[in-house]
Amino acid sequence: MECYSEQICAIFVDDELPLDEARRLRDHLTTCRRCRELVDELRIESRVLSESLRELPEEAASPEVFSGWRTSWAWGDLAAMAAVLALGSIVLVVIDELKVPQALEWFNPFSLNGLTNLMFNISDYFAHGGTAMLTEYAAVVGGFFLLSLLGGALLLGRRSRLRQPGLHLLIVLLALSLPSFALERRHGDFVTVPASETVDDTLLAAANTVRVEGVINGDLLAFGGTVEVRGTVKGDLLSFAKRTVVSGRVEGSVYNLSNSLDLDGQLGHSIYGLVQSLRVNDRGHVDEGILVAAGDVSLEGEVKRSVDILTSGNADVSGSIGRDLTMAGASLTLTNTARVGGNLSARVHQLKEVHIADGATIAGKRDIQVQERKSRFSQFTRSRFYFHQAIWLAAAMLVGWLGLVLFPGFFRATTQAVGSGWLSLGLGVGVLAGAPVAMVVIAITLVGIPISLMLFPVYLTAIYLAKVWVGAFLGQILLRPAGATKGDWLLGLLVGLLLLTIVGFIPYLGGLVRLGVVCLGLGAFAGQLYRASRPVVAA
Repeated sequence: MECYSEQICAIFVDDELPLDEARRLRDHLTTCRRCRELVDELRIESRVLSESLRELPEEAASPEVFSGWRTSWAWGDLAAMAAVLALGSIVLVVIDELKVPQALEWFNPFSLNGLTNLMFNISDYFAHGGTAMLTEYAAVVGGFFLLSLLGGALLLGRRSRLRQPGLHLLIVLLALSLPSFALERRHGDFVTVPASETVDDTLLAAANTVRVEGVINGDLLAFGGTVEVRGTVKGDLLSFAKRTVVSGRVEGSVYNLSNSLDLDGQLGHSIYGLVQSLRVNDRGHVDEGILVAAGDVSLEGEVKRSVDILTSGNADVSGSIGRDLTMAGASLTLTNTARVGGNLSARVHQLKEVHIADGATIAGKRDIQVQERKSRFSQFTRSRFYFHQAIWLAAAMLVGWLGLVLFPGFFRATTQAVGSGWLSLGLGVGVLAGAPVAMVVIAITLVGIPISLMLFPVYLTAIYLAKVWVGAFLGQILLRPAGATKGDWLLGLLVGLLLLTIVGFIPYLGGLVRLGVVCLGLGAFAGQLYRASRPVVAA
């Protein structure tokens, strides 16, 4: 007889398996030594997890599993956490009051300029002389994922866990996620497409300098120190570099994450990006629009449609914009040669930072508003604030109830795993910081952009659910329910969420508490997900 999976055995240990199936599993245990050992191990793990939430081991089977929490989490740990929060609050207060000189704003890590500068300097340092290592690493990671996906597909097909259409879908997704013959990869210190060459495929280039003087009939995915497009890219340009220069023609759109982006050529669609410096020179031409977040923006060329800018520095316009100009930032300047074919909407900190020359042309309406710093406590005087918080609380309760109905065992186990304290906190910090890096690596290695796109919403969902698990755990600590019913769990969730909401609005300390909640919840989720997804035990 075929052995049971570890997930089914875990549900059996938690006494949540249907009676008929539980009876069949018990009969199977009398003849299968492997499954007996697995069930024994799961019972030991369950007992250890329960003991981590109490002071005395002999209380493992007690429904008051959370009653010993106050003493089980050592006072030293509480004191250490309080010290960290207090120190963090002081540091945030000091940072908030600091005034960084304008000349050094690019070096301030708490500004958009500083963040982008730090990001691209680090990436440039990594890329300098290390592209060969990146390619080798990509090959290893790609091979590992390929073998894992193929092995998982064969195992699922062999055990008939998926119906035939499901297996076909898995194979299709696998095929889409792997590098195809329509993709050409090049790497080195200097990658170039000479003027006499035409690349009929999408080109993935990783180098200190990537230069295109010929023609690429597909997309260009470029990673490196400097990316130069002097020829023609008939698809889109996706650039992650310290400096990106387009003096030729890109017939698609530009998706850019760079320190600086200079457009001195022709663009068939739009610019989307996060850059420190964006410049559309007087010979630059954008057939559609621009949507960017940047440190400084200079528009000297022509943009056929609308421009939307979020800037921490200056936005200077001396060229032509076919439709609306919308900006939010420190300052806006329109010279005599500037032309806006639609409305002008600007949000600035001071009205004197808006300079519109007499010769500038604005065909539509002007809407210039000053963004004043609001008092931290002014929001508490508005009824809309409490309405929004009530909606937020109701949504979180609904999500918690749905999770408990659909995945009762997993949600309860994850709630208990929050009690691991420092273990969950440390694991959550690793997941919070490491998951985005892993998704970027997976996408770069072309093991599958579809896989990265599927992992991203899972990552965001886990961040949202973190407060649900932590809130439920905190509520059970405070209420100490005598039972373990769904009503007790939901009541604990309500109390915990209310407490977290109140604490979250404490200046400075609230932000650190929210970060701690996310890390605790993510760590508990990752640990329980690992435990629940171990491979099936075969006979």
